[in-house]
Amino acid sequence: MIVGVDVGGTFTDAILIDGERVFSGKSPSTPADQSEGVMDAVRMVLDLAGAEPGQVESLAHGMTVATNALLEGNGARTVLVTTSGFTDIVEIGRQNRADLYRLRERRPDPLAPPELRVGADERMGPDGVIKALSPDEARSVADRVAGLEAESVAVCLLHADRHPAHEVSLGEALRERLGPDVHVSLSHQVVGTFREYERAATTEVDAALSPLLGGYLARLARRCEDVGLPEAAIMQSSGGLTDLETASGHAALTVLSGPAGGAAAATLVAAAASRPNLLCFDMGGTSCDVCVVEGGAVRETGSKSIGGHPMALPMVDIETVGAGGGSIAWRDGGGALRVGPRSAGADPGPACYGNGGTHATVTDANLLLGNLERGSDLAGGVRLDFEASERVITRLATELGLEPLECAAGIVRVANAEMVRALRVMTVGRGLDPRHFSLLAFGGAGPLHAAGIADELGIETVLVPRFGGVFSALGLAAADSRRDRVRTVMLDDPQITREKLEELTAGCDEAGWDLRYEGQSFELTVKGLITDPAELRKAFDELHEQRYGYRDEDAPMQLVTVRQTSRVRGPEAGFGHFDGSAIEGPATIALEETTILVPEGWTAKPVPAGLVELARA
Repeated sequence: MIVGVDVGGTFTDAILIDGERVFSGKSPSTPADQSEGVMDAVRMVLDLAGAEPGQVESLAHGMTVATNALLEGNGARTVLVTTSGFTDIVEIGRQNRADLYRLRERRPDPLAPPELRVGADERMGPDGVIKALSPDEARSVADRVAGLEAESVAVCLLHADRHPAHEVSLGEALRERLGPDVHVSLSHQVVGTFREYERAATTEVDAALSPLLGGYLARLARRCEDVGLPEAAIMQSSGGLTDLETASGHAALTVLSGPAGGAAAATLVAAAASRPNLLCFDMGGTSCDVCVVEGGAVRETGSKSIGGHPMALPMVDIETVGAGGGSIAWRDGGGALRVGPRSAGADPGPACYGNGGTHATVTDANLLLGNLERGSDLAGGVRLDFEASERVITRLATELGLEPLECAAGIVRVANAEMVRALRVMTVGRGLDPRHFSLLAFGGAGPLHAAGIADELGIETVLVPRFGGVFSALGLAAADSRRDRVRTVMLDDPQITREKLEELTAGCDEAGWDLRYEGQSFELTVKGLITDPAELRKAFDELHEQRYGYRDEDAPMQLVTVRQTSRVRGPEAGFGHFDGSAIEGPATIALEETTILVPEGWTAKPVPAGLVELARA
């Protein structure tokens, strides 16, 4: 038996796979301590299977602890230690703005404010030591940090990605002085690549979040041990599992832990259904996550900004928008209808959940429009209250000068527009034509909106998994264990030889190469265990043309960073199957944890790999 548990903003999803038998369930998330909701969901699927905790062989977990703490600024009191003269590196950042025309737009404040920054009198250069870190200076730095009442320490010294000796010495001095209760993150252990700003910012995030995540995972481990469950493996942002100890010590690895489970499941579907090109559309209660599966593999990135904080780590390339079933509809100052990013969450939830919600949400709009059946039961023990939805939407409609049904239809259209924007960012914005992909819709609310989204993008086919409502949990249960090693090598064209490429890929299962034309400031990642320099050059030229519309075959190429991945394959997971014949729209199809909306002009039919396929009639 294998179990996967995914914590969302509204519900915690669990799935249990026992050979050909699959059991799934949802329980309300418990924001104060997510481990309570996790255990509730596990108990639910164990009861459905008639099983005991001791029968579970593996437990995989994806959660939002680190993500929420980062977005809400609830990390530990963190001191940043840098090379003297560089203590403000994260605050200075780069000379760019997220929004070109909003001159007053601010970046989020650094996690370590100015009074919690300490400079170390040392200096490494690209070729090694310029000024040595003396033992006395290491002890002095540790004493200064101790005086700042640090709960966690981030250490990022110049060129430590290539020459980590000074960071190692500082780490030893800090741990000796501060004791085991204060977490220490060293940049060369967290990131391992060049670019001081991104490395420092990532290390700062790792230090700020690790005490919080470590405490949560310790509580979860105790709960699992008490009932006889195995220790949980934790989903990383890269889409692979790691052990609980590694995740506790490096929280930065888990900032996309929850959404990455859905991406892992999507790659399994791509293989099982022979559908190598998928746009993945995961709409839950609080947000919508989209990603791309191309050629059977989920698209990854070597860096990403989460809540305005750059993260220089391997992760699934996911775009998230605040449009979920619980997203609140509201009237802005100009009188326009808006949806999200604020959500009704798990408590009280949408008005139709009957828990005291007072705001109109996307789920309320779907109920009023008849896309959900009034009085029906949703997963998680929720009975839909039509009158409550009608009441809150009528109030908003009055503010907007609309009829209630017009308002409800408008809420759905606005939510769809926000999700279409995210999908366009991931396709058109990356040089891909969405019409060449199938839309894989999952999450509790995704299949309700999928056909409307497909219409906007010109997509002909929508796929919905049988366990679409708990799809991320399925991906967790069957995910590979994964370890990534990333390091900057900086090789010019003549140095990129077959022998060097073979040396750099020795012992890994997968590889990626960050390449650029000489003179460029940033790189593109070419995936593959490629050891022929000519083949690597060809792949880079083709990728550059796809992304930017041109190639420069005469320009020298530089190999900047090598990405090595080792995997242990996860357990086999079945997807179940559907019985039945084709259904013409308009119709709805109720699954165990989600509802499929089949609009007029569309037809739904079961296809292999436990999927329902929607196609234009």
